[in-house]
Amino acid sequence: MTAPLDHDGGARGDRDAHDALDDSPATADELDARLAAARYISDPATSLALWLALRMARPLLLEGPAGVGKTDLARAAAEALGRGLIRLQCYEGLDEAKALYEWDYAKQMLYTQLLRDAVAKEIAGAASLADAARAIAGSEASFFSEHFLIARPLLAALRSPAPVVLLVDEVDRADPEFEAFLLEVLSEMQVTIPELGTVRAAHPPLVLLTTNATREMTEALRRRCLHAFLDYPSPSREVAILKIALPGIEPRLAAQIVAFVGALRAMDLRKSPAISETIDWARALLLLGKRAITPEVARDTLGVLLKHQGDRGDAEARLGALVRAAEQAGADEPAT
Repeated sequence: MTAPLDHDGGARGDRDAHDALDDSPATADELDARLAAARYISDPATSLALWLALRMARPLLLEGPAGVGKTDLARAAAEALGRGLIRLQCYEGLDEAKALYEWDYAKQMLYTQLLRDAVAKEIAGAASLADAARAIAGSEASFFSEHFLIARPLLAALRSPAPVVLLVDEVDRADPEFEAFLLEVLSEMQVTIPELGTVRAAHPPLVLLTTNATREMTEALRRRCLHAFLDYPSPSREVAILKIALPGIEPRLAAQIVAFVGALRAMDLRKSPAISETIDWARALLLLGKRAITPEVARDTLGVLLKHQGDRGDAEARLGALVRAAEQAGADEPAT
């Protein structure tokens, strides 16, 4: 099944916002529970923003520092909704050919060679080059049909026969020109292919865009999106994330790890530890058989959390205070 083609290039007609929402949770709380079942511990504000984006058929712009779970939210949303996930990773220089579609020129050339006898018959009897060109003009459309079209993530999401989650990851890394190109997709859920016409979404995807604020998003893009800011989680939420990622971790060690990492994030570091690095550090401590954080083990394993030598030097200078903060957080937790 393919998306309907509108060859008049007109604007998309009104679409019922509840189309293809059979998989939609009735409430934000239900969506939050589904995300938890998909191993994603969300906060109420984020779950509500995601639910509203789903119900209103609006894109959701996820903003916040790197490593707070923006990309993983798209993965969890797709799992929670029973949808496929299509990801477009943005980077400087990304253009329509990589994001939307391109023509399979190699296949077109091959078919031209295979069909050269048929082309010769088309132009047989032509008195001039202009007459020959006119004679084969009617066949030109055959080489710019869907048979030769390579769908990239944006077009694949619009043409999907079932609703999907479309992740436009790190949109701030793309050029402003590409951001402008996205506006038609975000506002109309359609794209225009000159050779084929306008491709409208068979089922509007749930679109999630992430940004780490390496550059400011334009107001035009922001107007078309709902917005959610994801920050580093609260200690209790990060402990819950650790318990999901590492079910056997002891509560005291989990509390110590989260307190230590939280104290690191409060420092003026070049790159604060992400949630994924908290999990990696916890896994490393378990592999080493550690049940508590000591200055020695913290110093030896700082490379799991901090990836810049300057940050490591700053942390080592304050290691005693960092370990004391961890011990204090774990004091009220059972050892096992």
